[in-house]
Amino acid sequence: MTVDAFESCIGQTVSCAKTVGESDVYLFAGITGDLSPNHVDEAAMSKTAYGHRIAHGALLVGYMSRASTLICDSCGPLTVTHFPVSLGYDRVRFLNAVLIGDTITVNYRITAADRGKSRTLAEVELHNQHGTLCAVATHIMSWIART
Repeated sequence: MTVDAFESCIGQTVSCAKTVGESDVYLFAGITGDLSPNHVDEAAMSKTAYGHRIAHGALLVGYMSRASTLICDSCGPLTVTHFPVSLGYDRVRFLNAVLIGDTITVNYRITAADRGKSRTLAEVELHNQHGTLCAVATHIMSWIART
């Protein structure tokens, strides 16, 4: 691996959008067992400041994961010699609710590369259709040498 191939990922960006459907929330609730009224009880949530059911925070991280997969195409020289594996998300914050029916856009930007640890760091932001920042995180990607 050359320094140029590794560092060529720095500054790469990708965006992806998704409308959060009721089926997304219910399927996620079923898979995880998180049937909190926040996510599945419209009547209860109509009496809160949110006014409606909200998407699971962990589901939003799942949408961030999609962006991390898409970014790999932007790191072409590195993917020839290395395979990307997510090490996780640091500093995840849910700043504003995502409601069922919102269209979210995830913006993912690689901000740093650590050749010694074979890692990249990325800033991830998730906005709704109104431009409201709803979630942020730092993603850590490990790059495993191909054999």
